[in-house]
Amino acid sequence: MKQVLRIRCLRSLVLSLGMLSAALITTGCHNPEPVQHHEARPLMGTVVEITTEGPDARALVTATDAAYREMTRLSDMMNHYNPKSAVSTINRAAGEHPVQVPRELMQVLAYARAVSERTGGAFDITVGSLKAWRFDPEHPAMPTRAEIAALLPRVDYRHLMLDEGAGSAYLRRAGMRIDLGGIAKLPILAAGMNVLKQHAISHAMINGGGDVIVMSTTQGRPWRVGIRNPLRPDALFAVVELQRGFVVSSGDYERYFIRDGKRYHHILDPRTGFPTQGPRGVTLISQDMESVNGLSSAIMVMGARRGRELIEQHPALEGIIFNPDGSTWVSPALARRLMPSKENPSH
Repeated sequence: MKQVLRIRCLRSLVLSLGMLSAALITTGCHNPEPVQHHEARPLMGTVVEITTEGPDARALVTATDAAYREMTRLSDMMNHYNPKSAVSTINRAAGEHPVQVPRELMQVLAYARAVSERTGGAFDITVGSLKAWRFDPEHPAMPTRAEIAALLPRVDYRHLMLDEGAGSAYLRRAGMRIDLGGIAKLPILAAGMNVLKQHAISHAMINGGGDVIVMSTTQGRPWRVGIRNPLRPDALFAVVELQRGFVVSSGDYERYFIRDGKRYHHILDPRTGFPTQGPRGVTLISQDMESVNGLSSAIMVMGARRGRELIEQHPALEGIIFNPDGSTWVSPALARRLMPSKENPSH
């Protein structure tokens, strides 16, 4: 599927098929220049949208296509569902031998380890070892407590051995599996943004399933990013304006199934092997990727109190935590610049 739209004036809300945790809002049409180009393509299990702006429509199309090619290359490398991926090769060799990995994958693995250490294991890419779970609503699978107890010893990021000098990765225990779903998407989107920069594009937004990157402005104004309300996934909680940075969201509403009247979602607690029981959703905002990547899902595991402490201790980080009781905590700096959305005018 490939959708190509050349737009000179946008007045509508782009909701990425109504499924994403963040949305782009563009307004204003006082000057027909520059040209805007918008595409949406399926990638990484979601729809990735790229909006670019510049004086040359053909250059925007060329740059956008190049960005998608690079993101697809990296996604193929890091997708554990792809049997030919480098990650799948590491998983098959678990307990046997190290595997040579590409430079880009090594960077993501090293960063995942750092996030795991920073969060005391609340974030752990070896949670992929709990493969008995399946969150397809049409064909869900839920392991028994005995099955989870048998799999939990394989969940431990400390058993992922990285030799950055040799460029190799090794899972020390047989049956361990890496799942980069909670940390690879943002570096892949950032790689796409870097390709746009290499093509001399200086005004752009990439929205990938709720993770958003923006650069500069749109039609002379900051990009407006809508923050979805996990308690009402069909509505926005608020809007924030950005000229540079990252918006990352995690929530229990994206992939889940209902069993015996109870909701089971895809963000698993590495300590218990079951879905997290804390916040319903977390949104983080920062100007640098390292401050946000992996932390929204980690806060889902850590809980609201520790999540607030983590956000407050990091001066480059802003965030929102949506609590199960319907209340919301917003970091002070972000609270001062959030704007109401049409769906939530009281905010």
